[in-house]
Amino acid sequence: MSRPRKIKSPPQRRQHAGATTHFGFKSVAEDEKASLVGAVFDSVAPRYDLMNDLMSLGIHRLWKAALMDRLHPRPRMRLLDVGGGTGDIAIRFRKRGGGHVTVLDVNKEMLAVGRGRAIDRGLLDGISWVSGDAERLPVEDGCVDAYTTAFCIRNVTRVERVLREARRVLGPGGRFLCLEFSRVALPLLGRLYDAYSFRMLPALGQAVAGDREAYVYLAESIRRFPPQEAFAAMIAEAGLDRVEVCNLSGGIAAIHSAWRI
Repeated sequence: MSRPRKIKSPPQRRQHAGATTHFGFKSVAEDEKASLVGAVFDSVAPRYDLMNDLMSLGIHRLWKAALMDRLHPRPRMRLLDVGGGTGDIAIRFRKRGGGHVTVLDVNKEMLAVGRGRAIDRGLLDGISWVSGDAERLPVEDGCVDAYTTAFCIRNVTRVERVLREARRVLGPGGRFLCLEFSRVALPLLGRLYDAYSFRMLPALGQAVAGDREAYVYLAESIRRFPPQEAFAAMIAEAGLDRVEVCNLSGGIAAIHSAWRI
């Protein structure tokens, strides 16, 4: 894990390129992406955590532990976990002594998986499960102490809207944390990772989940997501402060953190 780097100055506001966006390496209409992504996660929901094991070789568990280390859950801390339908972050937060957590996900299949996992672990209180859109959060201004999102934001249609919504719902002094696959910093590791992502991962997806194309999309979506410095600048542009980046596993993933001042 590398030392966090501060991002000092945001860039000028970027303009929307038009009515199209990317779905993996394909160009699609903006109003089509949500349903396409939804179909992917409907397909993989029962095996989503296994999917993360495959995509990260199991290391995502250590990355999520690092996310919790940076968050420092406390009994009265109110958390909104966006795109966390399977409950992995919420369950960790509660077990670390955190307060109430609201899990929000647009995909009801994912929420059903998460709710079942929480019940199996005896976590019947302290977690709310909400179906909603990260770009239009169904929660009040300034109502949470922390906002987390893990392996979600690269799948949304308009990242800048998600970031502005994150700032809106955080109270003063609130913490923003995003764990996401990112840009590999080491050339040799990058070549190995590309070979694994585009050759092995779809084959494993077909064998394990019966859906090769879902895994092709997930590998492509990582490459279309902005690199660390560019995403950090977007966070600052959305009005969040003290933005830092911490690379994990040579940049295969990164934690972006910021504060609502």
